[in-house]
Amino acid sequence: MTEKDGIPETATPEEQPAAEPGAWPGDTGTLSIDARRALLKLIQGPYLSAARAPGPWSALLADESRIRSRLHDLFLDLVLDRDAGFAFVRNAATGEQEAPVAVRSEQLTFIDTAMLLVLRQMLLSGEQDGRVIVGRDDVFEQLAPFRTADRDETDFAKRLNASWLKMRNKLRVVHALSDERVEISPVLRMLVDADQVRTIAAEYERIRAGESAPSAQSGADDEEANDDVA
Repeated sequence: MTEKDGIPETATPEEQPAAEPGAWPGDTGTLSIDARRALLKLIQGPYLSAARAPGPWSALLADESRIRSRLHDLFLDLVLDRDAGFAFVRNAATGEQEAPVAVRSEQLTFIDTAMLLVLRQMLLSGEQDGRVIVGRDDVFEQLAPFRTADRDETDFAKRLNASWLKMRNKLRVVHALSDERVEISPVLRMLVDADQVRTIAAEYERIRAGESAPSAQSGADDEEANDDVA
């Protein structure tokens, strides 16, 4: 607006401040392109890594508050560890406010969950020395006690291999160095916290006790796949 003789006047179109152009015709977004890429990677999951995606990571740190706000619009919370260099999203704890489930949790079988906890323990035991690199056979050996009497070795090995591939390709909590060896991602500390460990460990004992009982069903480790990772 301009003012003449004390009376406000509407500015002419030439005097109006030019709006910042969008990234494409009709674009009304307000985040930078880099921040949008970071937001999209967070929603796509399973997590954003500073080491593996330095561009989106830098954009996240530069525009964290607005990205958090966009996530809240979608009923999502941002979990961010600047020191570790990891971030991911989870469904917001909305209390009594009913909210849709914005991101789906990954359903884990009994063996999946057991492997996740074994990897987490290996990470915590070895990370003070730097990168934690483990062999597949070492992990499988830790899981051997979970094979029940109704499960033959061949079938159990197939289930272990399926869980191993899920850790590598879907959850991406380990990064392959070869067919046999992987590096455990530090993000595993964030994805599975101490409270979840205690809850899952208690569930283990319940499931294993059920499998040992005379009425236990064969394959209970798959039927009782009720543990989740966001």
